[in-house]
Amino acid sequence: MNALVAGFKGFAEYFNGVLGADAYKKYLEHHRASGHDGPPMSERDFWRDHTDRQDSNPQGRCC
Repeated sequence: MNALVAGFKGFAEYFNGVLGADAYKKYLEHHRASGHDGPPMSERDFWRDHTDRQDSNPQGRCC
């Protein structure tokens, strides 16, 4: 049973990566690793900035 749960969690992480749902998590990891002085953006501000950047600079995407 544990193998099934672990397999599902692995698939869920992969799927979230493909969809970009883990972008905020990656942002926080990058922010921490690069030694920024200020606090990171809130998740809400991050997604607002993310979508604003996509709208102002559209690149290849499916939708």
